[in-house]
Amino acid sequence: MNRLKFLQRCLAFVLTGVIASGFVGPAHAAATTRDLTAFQDASYIYIATVRKDGNQSRAARVWFIVSPDNKILIDTNSDSWKAKRIKRGSPVLVWLGSETGPAFIGKAEIVQDKAIQDSMIEKIPAKYFPAKIGFFGPKREKFDAGQIVTIRITPVRDLADGFASSPGTPAPKLDESAPSPVTAPPSTGSR
Repeated sequence: MNRLKFLQRCLAFVLTGVIASGFVGPAHAAATTRDLTAFQDASYIYIATVRKDGNQSRAARVWFIVSPDNKILIDTNSDSWKAKRIKRGSPVLVWLGSETGPAFIGKAEIVQDKAIQDSMIEKIPAKYFPAKIGFFGPKREKFDAGQIVTIRITPVRDLADGFASSPGTPAPKLDESAPSPVTAPPSTGSR
């Protein structure tokens, strides 16, 4: 068997496991292959949240790991806009590998589970050299002091190829069938 066929069979095996695990539904099989390839090549993901007015925030480059249940885990300062918006229920826009990489929209939640935090403390330094030598990265003291939080991201649906970060423009809806949010026009002040 040549190397390409072997790699294709390996990818098919992994893809079958990912679909069975609930990472994505069967209708997203092509996108899953795209995302798996992007995750393998990615050192970073880019995350944007949705502001109260329904517009995208600026995408931030972040370190990440993938949990055993195929969720994306990141850590961030507890007082960051990203954390504040996620606490209020903001969906997240995620680009894999670069701001122009494959993108999806997902649900995000703050995780308080110490076992998941410990996994971040262990795996981030294994993946990222600056964390390994102690310059950055999650530490138990920071979690315990409430300085950082772990965010778990569950992909909901892929966004169209070429979807780009565009701060200040309307964000896509988490559920395509949901109506667009109604926002008040900007205030022009009194005359």
